[in-house]
Amino acid sequence: MKMRKIFYVMSFLLAFVACKSGNEVSNPLLSEFNTPFNTPPFNKIKYEHYMPAIDSSISEAKKEVESIINNPEKPTFENTIVALDRSGKRLNVVTNILFNLNSAETDTTIQRIVREASPKLTDYSNDINLNPDLFARVKKVWEMHDSLTLTPEQKTLLEKTYKDFERNGANLSEADKEKYREISKELADLSLQYEEHLLAETNAYTLNITKEEDLKGLPESLRDAAAQAAKEKGVDGWVITLDYPMYAPFMKYAENRELRKQLYIARGSRCFKGNQNDNQEIVKRITSLRLELANLLGYPDYATFILENRMAENPEKVNKLLTDLTEASLPAAKKEVAEVQEYANQLGFNEEIQPWDFSFYSEKLKNSKYNYDEEELKPYFKLDNVINGVFLLANKLYDLKFMPNADIPVYNSDVKAYEVYDGSGKLMAILYLDFFPRSGKSGGAWMTSFRPQYKENGVDVRPFVSIVTNFTKPTDKQPSLLTHDEVTTFLHEFGHALHGMLSECTYASLSGTSVYRDFVELPSQIMENWALEKDYLDLFAVNYKTGEKIPQELVQKIIDSRNFLAGYNSIRQIGYGKIDMAWHTIRKPFTGSVDKFEKSIIDPIQVLPNVKGTNFSVAFDHIFGGGYAAGYYGYKWAEVLDADAFEMFKEKGIFNKEVAASFRKNILSKGGSEHPMVLYKRFRGQEPTVDALLKRSGLK
Repeated sequence: MKMRKIFYVMSFLLAFVACKSGNEVSNPLLSEFNTPFNTPPFNKIKYEHYMPAIDSSISEAKKEVESIINNPEKPTFENTIVALDRSGKRLNVVTNILFNLNSAETDTTIQRIVREASPKLTDYSNDINLNPDLFARVKKVWEMHDSLTLTPEQKTLLEKTYKDFERNGANLSEADKEKYREISKELADLSLQYEEHLLAETNAYTLNITKEEDLKGLPESLRDAAAQAAKEKGVDGWVITLDYPMYAPFMKYAENRELRKQLYIARGSRCFKGNQNDNQEIVKRITSLRLELANLLGYPDYATFILENRMAENPEKVNKLLTDLTEASLPAAKKEVAEVQEYANQLGFNEEIQPWDFSFYSEKLKNSKYNYDEEELKPYFKLDNVINGVFLLANKLYDLKFMPNADIPVYNSDVKAYEVYDGSGKLMAILYLDFFPRSGKSGGAWMTSFRPQYKENGVDVRPFVSIVTNFTKPTDKQPSLLTHDEVTTFLHEFGHALHGMLSECTYASLSGTSVYRDFVELPSQIMENWALEKDYLDLFAVNYKTGEKIPQELVQKIIDSRNFLAGYNSIRQIGYGKIDMAWHTIRKPFTGSVDKFEKSIIDPIQVLPNVKGTNFSVAFDHIFGGGYAAGYYGYKWAEVLDADAFEMFKEKGIFNKEVAASFRKNILSKGGSEHPMVLYKRFRGQEPTVDALLKRSGLK
């Protein structure tokens, strides 16, 4: 799974000034951190520190904003726009810590604190966005933009600041401002509820296997992991959870069809059972509130509102992309499913392929066609070796060096911290790596930041970047061995991390990954391409037992099989994009059936039977818990970009320093300081086309 986790609540926040209250001595969140590089003092932070820190930081931040409003000098770019961007660092630090831990290291107490903090933060954000005096100063600077001598980044900051005020209700009447406050506060709360329900449902289910015969087909690594999970839970036998590193291989290899069905339905029915964790009403309420918010701001639907600030610009362009890709992908997907069905029939399976059968039989077909077994590759992808390989790629491309530092506090013993330096010896970032599943961690994989990069008073403040995944855990018998998909996921999230670590912007709100959502996946998805390059894999992929380099024939199997099920995988992603766009292009409040609505969208491109009692929307964390609402298409959009961009590396060499330097200069270092198409054309020399993607995926 490749996802960059963005918190909905954080989209409401502006950063404000550090607090100097009398609580500093006893509250580590309100004092100097006194840690290496001023990293968060996770080892000192206690539950009771969060709310006082948030309350105190908000109070101080209000004074900071008042000083901007009451400045007797006429509004200027520096005393208004820059002052606003540079304010409130302490509040930003505290909320980054709290919300990041709520996703990576949460419990019921953290969730309660987030629920308590969220309305306060939303109220405060609205107080800023809806303040007429502050907006008046911003507007005066904006009205002078043609006469101001500004750099491209300054122009972007001015435009973004003004439009953000507009898009957050600054031009509304007082009555409508109050409506806006109510809607935004409820949306923030509903998003948190949605995520809490999904995590609770995921943690609540376990498949306890007590008969060894029911393990038939499972690789030894999964058996060991299941035995260890059972031991940790204090039960006999083996335990399979809904965490993806267990779920995915079980669906591929378990010969017990009934158990595959049970596990599939358990995962597919999360938050769809009518219990206390059901998300159907939350989905309906969120989409209706988002529509109401968009209408309030003068937009016909939420997607139109969101896409105004995206490369795609409007729903019509998104739908055209999805339609074009559907036309190329659906015929191939249908052929692929028919081929899997035929192969299953040859093996004696005489029923229609169901979703819980597809991974099982498609894996067998893949092995038959390419002699490709994912388990055969895992010994070559020991996690420690993969980490070294990812770091080595960053070194070969961008001259980066990574130094572990055990003195930097971490929030869990699984987490490792690194100092990151460039070729000149300059500190570029602190990088946290957090790999394994646990009960307090959300599913999937993401990159996030505890501190953004920015420049102030001649100082280049470097970022604190974190990569969080749910990779296969080590067991008593063997180390963590990754699948090739997990290696690809690591490269994907590391691409996001590079975007953050190599940022060279002046303003925090434009640095790193603070870019258009349909552009943010370019730096991540382009990194996935190296996972298929033999010259790269040869640098680190060695058998952890024998030390033997990954054989040429195994690498070739990966390459030969890379487009296996290309149509199916494409149409699945397109389906997610269509569901997202459908929910966010509604033009009246939704009161119908969540399930019927979803199926009406997905049925025309469905290539496997629908399963009663399962639903995707209620567990679609990207758009209802995260920040991808009306933006999930961005993965396919960025695929077009990354395929086109990687052509330059293919033409001149996958480790070519000149191409890498251009990608760093024009893409990675620039953040959101200019329009992404301007940045892309500077790197590529032209706008992208879908040709490279269709060619790479074998669909053209």
